[in-house]
Amino acid sequence: MVRTGNQSPDISKNAVLAVAALTAFLPPFMLSSVNIALPSIQQAYSASAVWLSWVATSYLLSSAVFLIPAGKMGDIWGRKRILVLGTWIFIVSTILCPLAPTMPFFIFLRAVQGAGGSLMLTMGMAILTSVFPSAERGKALGVNVASIYLGSSAGPFFGGLLIAAFGWASVFYVNALLGAVSIFLLKTRVPFEWREGSSKRLDLPGCFIYGASLVAVMYGASILPSVWGISLMAAGGVLFAVFIRRMLRSEDPLFEIRLFSGNRVFAFSNAAALINYAATYSVAFLLSLYLQYIKGMSPSEAGVVMVTQPLLQAFLSPYTGKLSDRIEPGLLASGGMLSTALGLTIFAFLGRETPMAFIFTALILLGLGFAFFSSPNTNAIMGSVPSRFYGAASGSVGTMRVLGQMTSMAVITVVFAALLGSEQITPERYGTFLVVVKISFSISSLLCFLGVFFSWFRGNLHGGHAGKAEREEGQ
Repeated sequence: MVRTGNQSPDISKNAVLAVAALTAFLPPFMLSSVNIALPSIQQAYSASAVWLSWVATSYLLSSAVFLIPAGKMGDIWGRKRILVLGTWIFIVSTILCPLAPTMPFFIFLRAVQGAGGSLMLTMGMAILTSVFPSAERGKALGVNVASIYLGSSAGPFFGGLLIAAFGWASVFYVNALLGAVSIFLLKTRVPFEWREGSSKRLDLPGCFIYGASLVAVMYGASILPSVWGISLMAAGGVLFAVFIRRMLRSEDPLFEIRLFSGNRVFAFSNAAALINYAATYSVAFLLSLYLQYIKGMSPSEAGVVMVTQPLLQAFLSPYTGKLSDRIEPGLLASGGMLSTALGLTIFAFLGRETPMAFIFTALILLGLGFAFFSSPNTNAIMGSVPSRFYGAASGSVGTMRVLGQMTSMAVITVVFAALLGSEQITPERYGTFLVVVKISFSISSLLCFLGVFFSWFRGNLHGGHAGKAEREEGQ
């Protein structure tokens, strides 16, 4: 059965919320649990620090490439159908990852994982927004965001336990099993299909141009400051300009670029999301390495420490999402961004003798900041457009997240390459590694302070673009 708009019966709301929550949980659970496994993966493949950074970067880059096409694919072929496809891709690639014979092939499979994860995240949020009306949307999106960060919090803890008991490959097999549960729920509990808009064709040349631009920029950033790296980044910039020009001229664009013009809530909320993720995503990567290399913790011990921030966010996000249904999301998100900036500033002073109380304080500030930023900001983005653009808006949310995460990893990849090169992180190089950590967190802190500007000056959602969007849905 195909449905459009907010036409789903109440009985389907709980089922959709459960499925959206699980499919939102899996990709970050995979990412965060792999962060704990990085030293084990480095040992298994004798990988350099730069290769190690590509374990996360390859996943994020692939996700970014597929997020925009995912929104359009859902509009054309149905959001549930694309969600099922993405989940199957995620399951199969996850099973194959530990079987990879070489590090390059392992990185390739991580990229395939990223493609599946992007379809899951984009379609889950689009379906959720289609089902829940604006008065209930903030709370539902808050549950969705809580699931994402519950995945982030569970990953380090359970990943550490799994690695200690069964080895690093077990992290992947558990994720595949949870993916199978998602398929079961989709097939048995969600009988409806959601498809809106009149699109009948996927712009494959546009997909290629968009993907090529991102790959060029990201790979170029990873090999800076070489001439080849600068050239690739410049080529990526040119290709992205070509993509935008193509979207503006198309009658049926892959992504509706015009959503960014004349809608300050949508544009500034996306900019704030991009900056927030660019500033914060590398925290888990850097802190995992810091706790295990500098503090001498085991993977499970590091996981217990790192669980503080995402667990706090997972607990608070449904409440901040519900709060954003009544209070301007910009006010809540700006306070959250400021709290995050303060936490990152504390991390910029990490050293060999840094007390654990110092680290926990920073993690609490980050947890509070993420909770008050993410759910309200997502509500602002999804609530500022009519229902026919939910797929595009959901793709935009995911794209800002992954582009920000990718930028975050690009920054530390460049810093790693500049200071450590292709060398592994060994006790003789711990001093240099600490310099990398301090520089990376200092850059992140400055970015987050910049993000406060975009968050504060986004304009009003309630009575502004939200009201306009609701009127257009009713037409």
